[in-house]
Amino acid sequence: MNATSKPWRIPYGVADFIKLRDRGHYFVDKTAYLPLLEQAGEFLFLIRPRRFGKSLLQSVMECYYDAHWVERFDTLFADTWISENPTPEKGQYLTLRFDLSGVRSSPALVEESFEAYTRIILTGFLKRHAARIPASLAQAVLAEATIARRLERLVEELLAVDQKLFLFIDEYDNFANNILVNVGREAYRELTHSSGFFRDFFALLKETAGRTGSGLARLFITGVSPITLDDVTSGFNIGTNISLEPEFSALLGFTHAEMETLFAAFGQDFSAHRSVIDEWYNHYHFHPSRQAPIVNSDMALYYLRALVQRSLPPDELIDHNVRIDYGKLRHLVQVDQQLSDRERLADSARAEPPPRLNGNFSRLRAIIESGEVVAQVQTSFPAEGLLRQDNFISLIYYLGLVSFAGERDGRPLLKIPNRTVRQLMYGYLRDGYQEAGVFSPSSYDIAEKLNRMAYRGEWMPFFDYLAEQIGAQASVRDFLQGEKMIQGFLLAWLNLSPYFRVFSESEQAGGFVDLYLAPFYFKFPDMRHAYLIELKYLSRSEDSPDKRERLLNDARAQLKRYAGDARVRDPLGQAQLHALVLLYSGWELVHREALDLSAP
Repeated sequence: MNATSKPWRIPYGVADFIKLRDRGHYFVDKTAYLPLLEQAGEFLFLIRPRRFGKSLLQSVMECYYDAHWVERFDTLFADTWISENPTPEKGQYLTLRFDLSGVRSSPALVEESFEAYTRIILTGFLKRHAARIPASLAQAVLAEATIARRLERLVEELLAVDQKLFLFIDEYDNFANNILVNVGREAYRELTHSSGFFRDFFALLKETAGRTGSGLARLFITGVSPITLDDVTSGFNIGTNISLEPEFSALLGFTHAEMETLFAAFGQDFSAHRSVIDEWYNHYHFHPSRQAPIVNSDMALYYLRALVQRSLPPDELIDHNVRIDYGKLRHLVQVDQQLSDRERLADSARAEPPPRLNGNFSRLRAIIESGEVVAQVQTSFPAEGLLRQDNFISLIYYLGLVSFAGERDGRPLLKIPNRTVRQLMYGYLRDGYQEAGVFSPSSYDIAEKLNRMAYRGEWMPFFDYLAEQIGAQASVRDFLQGEKMIQGFLLAWLNLSPYFRVFSESEQAGGFVDLYLAPFYFKFPDMRHAYLIELKYLSRSEDSPDKRERLLNDARAQLKRYAGDARVRDPLGQAQLHALVLLYSGWELVHREALDLSAP
């Protein structure tokens, strides 16, 4: 779009294309993808993480393909690619769009809510198209008992009046996932596997889509994971899953070129903010070939809104809305720990609940500790298959917690894409430990000690406090066997600090200090202290004075070498650099010291 034609409004949180255009919001033009979507197939399925623009995409398509809006085409699509390159299918359908996030997720109310919501939407559709759908036909459709039967009747009757339907389903898995998360596996299974309303609805879509000469001409389904569709259809075979197709990798989210134009439209220089945006919001790749990296559109607009309103970046670089969404998804990655309804009743009579931190939690922790994982992303799998490692890793890919980062040994390499996701994943670790009663230190005490590290150079109280808490809370010790586990544990709590940019060796592709706490001058320009930390670990069975001294000497030599590394010096600024050695024997911190870096 023309970046200088008029003062634009920032489209943060706007998913209604008509509202976006009528109220003068800036539009990042993705309409060049419409012909590609047409060519991809008649029945499409797209998975992307939350808050990536799926709803706005459907709204754009609804306005483009619906005969009702064809008279407004020139104004709605002014200055877009498609305005100069319309396809023959422009305005050729009657579009019906269901956003299933509006359905209540209580098992007792979900069917009633689903039927009520879809009836309201269908009634509005029939009124909007009253000039094309006779009143008698509309009444016959609404007289059917369920939405599945209403849709079936609608598709049949549309053929009689020479009309065809383009059906959109947004957030198709929203209430089903909420039931899986908040109620349990049995309630979810009843919803998706029994002969219930939801399965009946998708069975109707499947049958109608495959019918010769069907009045259902096109179908476009979006969601955050393929699990529910696999469960309600016994494997996705309604149409084409385009989620991993390379030509659609930049369909949602923003490229660097789009970011530059977007920022320019609001008088901002993207290059001045690119390093922060890349570190916190960028590096999503939706195909193993790693085409141009994608910036999360919600996060980018959140940042830009603060910049335009205050001439400053946001105080909190992680959008609160993203925190809420990922907070809900955290429970999904623990689905293997949920008890069935019967198990929960039996367990209520026990003195202690069963342990929750195993299975997928352990896999998640390993990915956080290493920052990467090698796996083949699956296009379809049921909820019951989440205990399989490849399915679980596929799930966290679809949720946006890892993204394609190349290949290793002929298989896709997936990495945590940016600091926002990394921070959220460390939060999952902390929450997992705390919810299971494994480790529950005082967040206030930790925050105070991290503040003193940042501004006073007082580092011992933080590490001593964690050591004391580990000593007092025996359950956590089973999770602290090995240097990587110790490092991941420390990272989970160090990342509570807003003052530091915390880097680990895995983030720096090896050949680097275990932990580097660099000052976050972008938010705290008065920071005065930074930390290099080298961890050493001995199992209790191999611990001895000689081995301790050998490891300590190695750590000292490494720290002196790393202190001169450009990756340390460049972000250091005016801060004093502290070089710390931490030696663990099993879970116990047995030695800590600060080196004098000026000594030979």
